[in-house]
Amino acid sequence: MAKIKLTKNELKKQRDSLKMYQRYLPTLMLKKQQLQGEIRTTEMRIKELREERDLLDETFKDWVGVFGEKGIFTTAILSIVRIKTSEGNIAGVAIPIFQGAEFETANYDLARTPLWLDLAVEKMKQVILLDLEAQVLEEQRKRLDHELRITTQRVNLFEKIKIPETKGSIKKIGVYLGDQQTSAVVRGKIAKSGLEKAAK
Repeated sequence: MAKIKLTKNELKKQRDSLKMYQRYLPTLMLKKQQLQGEIRTTEMRIKELREERDLLDETFKDWVGVFGEKGIFTTAILSIVRIKTSEGNIAGVAIPIFQGAEFETANYDLARTPLWLDLAVEKMKQVILLDLEAQVLEEQRKRLDHELRITTQRVNLFEKIKIPETKGSIKKIGVYLGDQQTSAVVRGKIAKSGLEKAAK
């Protein structure tokens, strides 16, 4: 605990600080709860996306062998042109929100390519969209986790250090000032008694 002045001004300063800590603490606790809730929601959505991705992978297994046909499904067939995101805000934290993606499909000769290629392109788009949304959600969770750590530190600082410390300081100053007041009264009475004796 830092050394404090045992004065009325310091007492007022400490009381003002205590009021401020007690006023901010509920807000910080509310923010902490909100962040925890949002992180849980984000984690559930990431889990759902992974399950959807696993289901898609399962459907691929039935006909993945056709991907082995040489020169049909090449990396040039499908490319991402743009990932669309917007900016959101949760409890004062700026987060990216996934809006979708734009793809470019290379032109291919319908007469010379197998029928499965169109379906493969569509399935691949679905897989990529799930992966991209999961990536954006991971970034959301990372930012929310960071803010939660900071908020938790502040809650602990106020709850476990600042408020008890300030209450202790107020008590210490109060006791000191009370003693000073008592001793002033006693000194006054002694002085008064001395004057009365001298007057007799």
